[in-house]
Amino acid sequence: MLPPFDYFEHRRACQFKQKERAARIASLPEPYRSPVTSSDRVFLSRPISELVRDVHRHILQPIEILRTYGKTAVLAHKKTNCVTELLVPEAEKWVQDGEINFAGPLAGIPVSLKDSIAVGGFDVTVGYSRNAGKPYPSDGALVRLLKDAGAIPHAKTAVPITLLSFESSNDLWGTTKNPHNTKYSPGGSTGGEAALLALNGSRIGIGSDVAGSVRVPAAWSGICSLRCSTGRWPKVGMDTSMPGQEGVPSVFSPMARTLDDLTYFTKSMIEMRPWKYDYTVHPIEWREEEFRAVSGTSEKKHLRAGLMLSDGVVPPAPAIVRGLRMTASALERAGHTVKEIPISSFPPAATPAYGLQLASTLLTSDGCKTFRSFFRTGERSDPGAAQLSFYMSLPQFLRWLYYAYVRYIKKDHLWASLLRSFGPLTAAQNWQYVAKREAFRATWFDWWDDEDQQFDFILCPANATPALPHGAMHDAVSSCGYTFLWNLLDYTAGVLPVTKVDAIKDALNPEWKPPNGVAKGAYKHYDSVAMEGLPCAVQIVGRRLQEEKILACMNVVEGALKADGVEYEHLDID
Repeated sequence: MLPPFDYFEHRRACQFKQKERAARIASLPEPYRSPVTSSDRVFLSRPISELVRDVHRHILQPIEILRTYGKTAVLAHKKTNCVTELLVPEAEKWVQDGEINFAGPLAGIPVSLKDSIAVGGFDVTVGYSRNAGKPYPSDGALVRLLKDAGAIPHAKTAVPITLLSFESSNDLWGTTKNPHNTKYSPGGSTGGEAALLALNGSRIGIGSDVAGSVRVPAAWSGICSLRCSTGRWPKVGMDTSMPGQEGVPSVFSPMARTLDDLTYFTKSMIEMRPWKYDYTVHPIEWREEEFRAVSGTSEKKHLRAGLMLSDGVVPPAPAIVRGLRMTASALERAGHTVKEIPISSFPPAATPAYGLQLASTLLTSDGCKTFRSFFRTGERSDPGAAQLSFYMSLPQFLRWLYYAYVRYIKKDHLWASLLRSFGPLTAAQNWQYVAKREAFRATWFDWWDDEDQQFDFILCPANATPALPHGAMHDAVSSCGYTFLWNLLDYTAGVLPVTKVDAIKDALNPEWKPPNGVAKGAYKHYDSVAMEGLPCAVQIVGRRLQEEKILACMNVVEGALKADGVEYEHLDID
């Protein structure tokens, strides 16, 4: 279509979808528009395991739970613009028509879904206007599995266009805001999901993660998430901005308001044998013995944690360091061992900085052509993705000149090392980088096996800073190493909120200067006064396919913090 007409189609699609969403919310029946009652708050405060038990015993009707969370989802959306498609009217029909199996392990529990997941009768836009008005004819495998487990899909949630950002904004749906401070991002690319969960508009949800897209939103919005290894969680029945990208595979993974819910949800989904729904899932049963070996026995297990305070690229901000130190101290007081991991302990072939270079090159090996191909004329890009696209579109000679300027004039060796290989790859070059990825993984395997690194888990930041303001990805797009590293390695990693930014305690030393260009972009927007009250989280990392163990380790960490008098205070809906 010619550019002027294509632009008009883009504007029409945006207006149509936003009006359609507003009309659906306005037409909801009374139960979804009435104030939140004291009985609603009882539902909202109970773990999902208790709600399921009462549904099984016929003490509680699924429609009661749906109406409570449908009501709070609308309120959360009004505050943060987090919902793309409200599924509540259809969800009531699914409940009444017997389409959902209320004998399942998630009986009656509303579940929210990242916009990229296919629900029959609804669009999967991924933030692009060209995908509007093209509803999927039937549920994807993931949604069929959820319904068979007894869950009720009740909302689809916002993402950034391109899915390559820690913000969640696009022309089609608008900008999603952080529930703690609306001037800030809730994270991305699963930002709408995190905002909804933080405000109790849902208790469990599913997102996807290729560089931190379930973990950074969890960290920035104050909820829990688990990045599963590839093959442990279903991924069929979705759409993406980068189909065919396998250099750093994206994984769908669970998110929840609380750790108890996250653990129950993950266990329930795996016990449903998802490999019977999705050919990509490994037939690995839930390994209760691995979970109990860490947290489920009466005998206290002594754990050994590695504390990675820095990745050698972007030093963590004072607020993040404080959360890590609090957590490490609590673990030590609970009788566990915490050993700091200096950057010098990594062999040159396995440094996090080198991992960031490999991961960045592999993720954009097509020169950003694929995600750009879905844009319509005049459609606004994400500020971070736009930076990547611009650099990739430069002729090779100009990219080399900029690299040389950074390397030899600015003498920023680290930033230059990222720029040196950042560009479109040929098929042969892509193969070479996949081989480098495998060598990197092998080196990490040997490093963790060394007797000095016999860690049960690694404790590290989920991101160098707390949530950043809207538009900040223009500067901070490369500051993703604390999550991206574990995607490259395909390790299991969970995020747990610990504390909140304190204006005085977390102030940056005025004499401190960023050590490189990546850190400079990340710190351009750090302001402890403006950020006061934003969540600070820690990341708990295990080796590949260790979902049970990492959930158990998260449980130990949370228990140690509580014993130390530290208990994260969640937001609630007004």
